[in-house]
Amino acid sequence: MKRTIQLAALSLNTLLLAACGSNSGPAATTVEHDLRLLGGAATYDITTLAGKVASVRGTAGLQIRMSALIEHESGEDDDDEGLTGLPPGAPIALTPITSALDATTLGAGLVSANQDTGGLQQNETTVAVDPNNPNIIVGGANDFVTGGWSCTFAGQPCGALADAYSGAYLSLDGGKTWSAPPTDPTHLSTMIPGVTHLTGGPYDAGGDPSIAFDSQGAVYYAGLGFNRETPANTLTVHRGNVSGGVLRWAAPTFVAATTSPAILNDKEWIAVDAHPHSPYRDRIYLSWTRFIFNAENGQFTQSPIFFASSSDRGRTFSEPKSVVANVLYGQGSRVLVGPDGAVYVFWEGTTRLAQLNSIYMVKSVDGGATFSKPAPVSTMQDVTAIADTVFRVNSFPSADVAPNGDLYVAWTSQMNDVGGVCVTMTLNGCHATAMYARSSDGGRSWSAATPVLPALDTRTRAPIGYPLNGLYPPAARRVDTFWPQVAISPNGRVHMTAYAADVVSPWQSCTTFTPGASFSCNTPGVTIHNARLDQWLVNVTSGSIRKLTNSPINTRYQFRGSFIGDYTGLAVGADDRYHALWTDTNNVQQVSWWYGTQFTPTPVHQQDAVSATGTLN
Repeated sequence: MKRTIQLAALSLNTLLLAACGSNSGPAATTVEHDLRLLGGAATYDITTLAGKVASVRGTAGLQIRMSALIEHESGEDDDDEGLTGLPPGAPIALTPITSALDATTLGAGLVSANQDTGGLQQNETTVAVDPNNPNIIVGGANDFVTGGWSCTFAGQPCGALADAYSGAYLSLDGGKTWSAPPTDPTHLSTMIPGVTHLTGGPYDAGGDPSIAFDSQGAVYYAGLGFNRETPANTLTVHRGNVSGGVLRWAAPTFVAATTSPAILNDKEWIAVDAHPHSPYRDRIYLSWTRFIFNAENGQFTQSPIFFASSSDRGRTFSEPKSVVANVLYGQGSRVLVGPDGAVYVFWEGTTRLAQLNSIYMVKSVDGGATFSKPAPVSTMQDVTAIADTVFRVNSFPSADVAPNGDLYVAWTSQMNDVGGVCVTMTLNGCHATAMYARSSDGGRSWSAATPVLPALDTRTRAPIGYPLNGLYPPAARRVDTFWPQVAISPNGRVHMTAYAADVVSPWQSCTTFTPGASFSCNTPGVTIHNARLDQWLVNVTSGSIRKLTNSPINTRYQFRGSFIGDYTGLAVGADDRYHALWTDTNNVQQVSWWYGTQFTPTPVHQQDAVSATGTLN
């Protein structure tokens, strides 16, 4: 799974040039000053992904984190690499972790977009609708389906080379059914080709998907490509076309590709100007986080938001440039385009001496050639965790533009139970809240931040399944809501979704897991409290609300409960029908092959990319 390639590191001067576009001027001077400030103390091996993650985590006072995918792929909890090297023999028996409170199917009205049946994981979902045909929908996710392949590749089991890949899913009937899954390197179906090893590419892993259509019906898929043990990393863009009921992808365009240990490109987002009357019609825009490290000692220095564009359908992109001025510590950007062609970039960020992070915005009215100075939308407190869970969580924004030009942006903040933003990152007396704000003047001013799900925000979690093994319901706690998404219909209907940790139940923990299979427990542990999630949809325009999940989601399944992604997906078609796509664990499937090892066929709860579609007036 982990291939090592000898790569040359860039010099410090080259790093400054790559980071700032020039080795002179205020931005370069600021970076150089930061490097001097951070000299000494701990050192990190930033030739590896794990070293870069450790460097960011080791920076005192920093709320910004790398994406959940990058942290997972660095090896923090990646214990699903199988048991390669075992002599052939009888399949290994498994003891899956489960709960009688969990459903075993998704239930009415919900469909698995990924369609695989081998129990592998899909998370971090995104979705887009063809503006010319609302029946054509393309979804995406971090897809680990290759871990279940039983084929061989270059003399090794395919599953042993498997990793996080960029999954893509096609629906031709408005989300009722989805395309078949990939089954081996020669039958990729709609999976993104040319990035990772098993799909004919140069990188160990990929993911962090983002999807957008242009005005002519071409679909664009952006993601990451990276190695674990060497510094090589890139942004990737594929152009796809649906013809004859088949989605075909062109070869990837690698954007901002680097082999420098001092740079990691992370958490990209793509937007395409599909507005028919825009002067920049069909121009493609990318925004992302560039993590920059001291080339001498490996210490983290900055994480500015970068930007590039393409005017030739994604074949080439402009020179990457920073758009953040002095907001040098950022993550989780979203780029979007208004009906007049104006380009907006939102992100979570902070300046050097700020006590709280903020959601920031910049705007371009010349097709991305120049941007306004960063303007704060709202202060916020980064979410440290969702109570009684162990998965990584973040506060990244989502945004969209209404047909009349109104802007809506949503994010997650740690809020005090009695009102206002929490002044510290704590669960005591505070809860995570999905918030949003609106601007009617192009982002010059913003409404006060408001909960996305106000009715849920005032509730406390519902306990179910107690008592169990002497464990009784915990003290009442406000519902945590997080990872909001925004999508606005052509008639101006504003849709938002968010997870809500609205249920709490007992869970049998595990002390030791089966090697190579994080869903199988060898030694049970104590019974603990476990928050479960529901996916909710709200029509902000009317106030109507709908729970999309049929059964609460148990996030303890797969990856020891530590990784369910960074975001979910939401889109609206020209027919005003919403399409929500999220990670759900209520589907049970049979596991036989798992990352190169054959197990006794065993039913397990998997992570699925689950879709729901409809209207909400």
